[in-house]
Amino acid sequence: MAVIQKYGKNYNPDLVCHKENHPSDKIGVPGYHKKWPEHHTNWSRPVARVWTVVLLFGTCLLYCARVAMPICAVSMAEKFSWSKRESGMVLGSFFWGYCFTQVFGGYVSDRVGGEKVLLLSAAAWGSMTAFTPILAHLCSQPIFSMTLARFLMGLLQGVHYPSLASLCSQKVVESERGFLMSTVGSGSYLGTLVIGGAGSLMLDLYGWESVFYVSGLLSVMWAYCMWKYLLKGEGPIITLESLGSGGTQSKITKRHWLRLLKQPAVCAVIVTHLCTASTFFTLLSWLPTFFKDTFPDAKGWVFNVIPWLVAIPSSLFSGCLSDHLIGQGFDTASVRKFMQFFSMGVSSVFTLLLCGNTTFPWAVAFVSATMGLTTFSHSGVSVNVQDLAPSCAGALFGVMNTCGAFSGVLMVYFSGYLIEATGSWASVFALITTVNLLGLFIFLAFAEARRVDIDSSPGTLVLQHFLPQPGPAPAPVSALSRSSGDAME
Repeated sequence: MAVIQKYGKNYNPDLVCHKENHPSDKIGVPGYHKKWPEHHTNWSRPVARVWTVVLLFGTCLLYCARVAMPICAVSMAEKFSWSKRESGMVLGSFFWGYCFTQVFGGYVSDRVGGEKVLLLSAAAWGSMTAFTPILAHLCSQPIFSMTLARFLMGLLQGVHYPSLASLCSQKVVESERGFLMSTVGSGSYLGTLVIGGAGSLMLDLYGWESVFYVSGLLSVMWAYCMWKYLLKGEGPIITLESLGSGGTQSKITKRHWLRLLKQPAVCAVIVTHLCTASTFFTLLSWLPTFFKDTFPDAKGWVFNVIPWLVAIPSSLFSGCLSDHLIGQGFDTASVRKFMQFFSMGVSSVFTLLLCGNTTFPWAVAFVSATMGLTTFSHSGVSVNVQDLAPSCAGALFGVMNTCGAFSGVLMVYFSGYLIEATGSWASVFALITTVNLLGLFIFLAFAEARRVDIDSSPGTLVLQHFLPQPGPAPAPVSALSRSSGDAME
């Protein structure tokens, strides 16, 4: 378990210093280096809270639109005479599109701003969702039109989370990133619950088309309100010129990208996110089947609802806890490791408890604890990418999410093979625990919170100092010199 190291309250572990071989750098207090210049302005706390609520609803609607097809799949299969294989092809096409735009969405967000990409993509996938029933009825071969529609939905929604990571790194101070990301992340669980309840009701009363119409139109309305009241009607125009020139947040070359990906801390967040995503996808895909096989008389709404109800407050609590610890002066890297320890380490204990003989109430309790603790990663590895590379956090998160999506699909298939080969669910839970512990070990060993997206070519020295917050007097020289030994790359 990571040991949280505490520094003084007035120290900020996210400040990075940049020293060049210029005479002006030698002026001033010895050991003091210029702060790496930031060209963006952070949101004030009230503005950040408004954006947090807006992005929470946006993520909720994202999942409402995403889960609309799985909820309506049975009714659509009966309507259009689809086989199980054809239904699976329609549902699976979303994930292929979802993988392809992760890096692109983050790259564009780093250059033009995540809020613009979020707005345009929401308007697009919201319209696509609302238009899906029309497309299904107009096309002579609904199987092909729905497969294409789901693939496009994946493409359009794939930019959402990388854009969030980019926007958070550009606009939110370090001590509040955990709360924003964990709160917005809880929107996925809220959206799953909302569409599961309200969507099922609309499906029974008004038909499957109503689920697409309502979720799609609400998403478009959300995009309009975001444009009207938060962006003040500013046109979210993304031009080739803006992509080419880019903003100050994205001045990083291919050579620097190679150096960035060679950093152990960057590799650690990629591998850890890969492990987290693959185990989460596996649990999400197979837990309903596990309950049906193990407890055939159990009510489905119990094990399909209770874990998500636990996950929402757990995600919010993890964000508040991590921000509180950082605000109290604890080392940012240690806080990230602490949160990830609960996400992957403690949750694995409850996963292993499912391997033995247990009653239905205890199984629901273990699964709820597992899913609740898993959400702590929103304040761990998911935020750590913004600590390491705020200038390209969106693109780097896209790389992480792409790897996680592909590995998740592979692990879900492999888990099915294990179930058939061994006839035991214990093998699947043991696999999940092994992958979790592997990712946790790598994160605890190599994760850091210092910036690594700054050029450290010959003649340039990159240092990280725990400098004081702006105040009437500078920090003592001794305080700077004490931290310089551990700050040099």
